Amino acid sequence: MRYNPYNQKGDYDHFVVEHEQQLLDFLLANVKQSRNKVKLTLQGRGVRVDGKTISQFDFVLRPGMKVAVSKTKRNQQVFKSRWLKIVYEDRWIIVVEKQAGILSMAAGHSSLNVKTILDDYFRQSRQNCTAHVVHRLDRDTSGLMVYAKDIDAEQALEHAWHELVYDRRYVAVLSGEMEQDQGTIANWLKDNKTYITYSSATDNGGKYAVTHFFTLKRTTEHSLVEFKLETGRKNQIRVHSADMGHPVCGDVKYGNGDDPLHRLCLHAFLLCLEHPVTHERMEFETPIPAAFRLLFK
Repeated sequence: MRYNPYNQKGDYDHFVVEHEQQLLDFLLANVKQSRNKVKLTLQGRGVRVDGKTISQFDFVLRPGMKVAVSKTKRNQQVFKSRWLKIVYEDRWIIVVEKQAGILSMAAGHSSLNVKTILDDYFRQSRQNCTAHVVHRLDRDTSGLMVYAKDIDAEQALEHAWHELVYDRRYVAVLSGEMEQDQGTIANWLKDNKTYITYSSATDNGGKYAVTHFFTLKRTTEHSLVEFKLETGRKNQIRVHSADMGHPVCGDVKYGNGDDPLHRLCLHAFLLCLEHPVTHERMEFETPIPAAFRLLFK
C-alpha cells in the first residue's frame, strides 16, 4: 500500500521517471555516484519511489513515478537483524516489522527486545537518539510497530494515539471453520488476579473493546481472518477470537491446542497513522506471512 512520508528536501535528490526501466539502471544514469555507492544506498534503504522505501535493484519504474535518493551517509547504513526489518525511518520516527519471539521492550531479565536492537542501530549509525516505546505487540505476535526517536514525537504519539493512528489491522489463522464472513465483537475485557483477560457482555469494571473481523479464506480445519481494531485492549484479538469459538492457532493462553505452525498465528500487517510532527498521513503494509497462506493452498 502506498504511503507518503515526509519529504526532507535538503537530504534527498529528487527525480521523475520518464520511461520504464529497472531502478538500478535509472540510478546509475541519474545519480552522480559510483556503482558501488549506488548499491550501498539501495541496501541502506536510502531510495524512495513514490514515498515508499525500495531496496530491490530490479524494481521496475514506470513513467511519472517520483524517485528520491538520500544524500546522507546515515541512510546508507546497512541494517541487519534476524528479528527486525526497518520499513520506514526519518528523524522523528522509525517503523519496523518484528518477527514473532521478541519483546517490544525489556521486561524482567530478558535482554532480547526491539528497543535494544534499535538503540544499537542508532549508535552504530551515529544517530543521537534512542527508541521510545509508544505501543507494544506481544512477544509471539509479529508485524508492524512504530517507535519515536525523540521525546517530543513520543509525547505526541502517546497523548493522541487514537487520533493519530487511524487504522490498524491484523491477520490471524484461527482454529476451525468460521461460520460468518464478517462481523463485530464488542464487550468488556478485564484481567483476573492471574493476569488472564476475560470478557463480559455487561460492564464488569474493565475496558470496552470493539473488534471487526473479515473472513478471508477457510478450510474445514482453519480460517484466515482479518481484524480491524476499533479499540486497542490487551489481548483483544486473542480473547475475542476465543469468544467466537475459533481461537488463534498457537495461542497457549487462550487457545485449544491447535498449533499447526508452532507459533502464535497473529500478525499486525497494516498500520496507518498521521505523522506526529509533519502530520502527513502514512500507510504501512506488510504481506500476510507465507506460512499462513500455505495452510490454505
